[in-house]
Amino acid sequence: MYPELSLYINGEFLGIEGRRHQDVVNPATEEVVGRLPLATREDLDTAVEAAHRAFLTWRDSSPLERSAILRKVAELARQRAPEIGRNMTIDQGKPLHEAVGEVTVCAEHADWHAEEARRIYGRVIPSRNPNVRQLVLRQPVGVCAAFTPWNFPFNQAIRKISAALGAGCTIILKGPEETPSAVLAIAQLFHDAGLPPGCLNIVFGVPAEVSAHLIASPLVQKISFTGSTAVGKQLAALAGSHMKRITMELGGHSPAIVFDDADVDTAAEMLANYKLRNAGQVCVSPSRFFVQRGAYDRFLRRFTDVIGAVRVGNGIDSSTQMGPLANQRRVAAMEGLIADSKARGGKVVVGGTRCSDTGHFFAPSVVIDISDDSMLMTCEPFGPVAPVVAFDDLDEVLARANKLTYGLSSYVFTESAKTAHAVSTRLEAGMVNINHFGSALAETPFGGIKDSGIGSEGGTETFDGYLVTKFVTQV
Repeated sequence: MYPELSLYINGEFLGIEGRRHQDVVNPATEEVVGRLPLATREDLDTAVEAAHRAFLTWRDSSPLERSAILRKVAELARQRAPEIGRNMTIDQGKPLHEAVGEVTVCAEHADWHAEEARRIYGRVIPSRNPNVRQLVLRQPVGVCAAFTPWNFPFNQAIRKISAALGAGCTIILKGPEETPSAVLAIAQLFHDAGLPPGCLNIVFGVPAEVSAHLIASPLVQKISFTGSTAVGKQLAALAGSHMKRITMELGGHSPAIVFDDADVDTAAEMLANYKLRNAGQVCVSPSRFFVQRGAYDRFLRRFTDVIGAVRVGNGIDSSTQMGPLANQRRVAAMEGLIADSKARGGKVVVGGTRCSDTGHFFAPSVVIDISDDSMLMTCEPFGPVAPVVAFDDLDEVLARANKLTYGLSSYVFTESAKTAHAVSTRLEAGMVNINHFGSALAETPFGGIKDSGIGSEGGTETFDGYLVTKFVTQV
């Protein structure tokens, strides 16, 4: 059964009593599966105060203690992955194997931060005066406020929570109201792993109200957000007005570039399957497909064959390969992209319509003969619609790929080392994947440039946004 929903503040799970609430809907069936309590202003203040009190002791905790708790969370996450994944499929829609896989893989983030938390080092700077000792200390920034999206509810939350707690910070996280079960499962994991009360607090509510209240609090020192570029800019401006540190992982419109010398069939199959992961609702999803003219026809045949054969359905069904979109807004957005493409001369060769009267389903779609100024080529689609266009040479495709203000991820397929080097150097993206998909691992940095964000999560860079640098000079 879908779990009872709550807030998690100062080590306690708080239900809907005396609070506003909203329904949680299964996107495959449109059935109400739960009621989610929304935090009051008093709840938010309580969470901030609890986080502040907890920080006064947690900041001085041993890295070994933090590591032990994070490792226990990883262990519990693997044990509970089937249950957490099933509930995620119910409220988010992705196929069950993807949901369970998200939890299992993300246990590695807890493990990684458990290990790296023991290696937050300062340094000694040789002094010009032999009587002076010069030290650089790395200390936790304080109470953090984090905001995470609905598309990967477990993944995005565990990254921020593990980094903050591993660094010695405490955190209030506003989870996604549409897909809350995975975030509350994380709260239960840390609760059962023995995390002291107040170190982690989970709230839900009207997003603009919660973000404004938390960011304005003088006790909150750091803001971390994953979501759309538009909202990210608003939160960054608000944080800037209070001189708060920020990490922003924002939208993308990732170019996928296939050169004539690539293994074209393999590239087409890989990109088609990766494009439809989570129904295309992925910030790093390949979403602009540039194929060199000599390989275009062959790529398109294989790409459309794979896209057209994908089985769409309720994620709980083991035969489902792609689930519904998260909400009706996403379906309407796909219809808008298709309509704009057709109006600009584009041709839909696969899909192009919603595929069920019940649930938020939209058919995997491929559009060709589309102009670079169309909505589909300029706006992040965040859904299962793929534009495929041709290019002639390296300089041309790089100019077209770099034209947008996005700069999150990118994908390149070529057998030429020279081409791979040129593209990886000149592509304006925070991540470049060549001939495979290798981003988002616990040990690698994840983040974008330009309008796609500020800072990185993961890798040795993961703690940078949660630490302050203090210089100590002593005679």
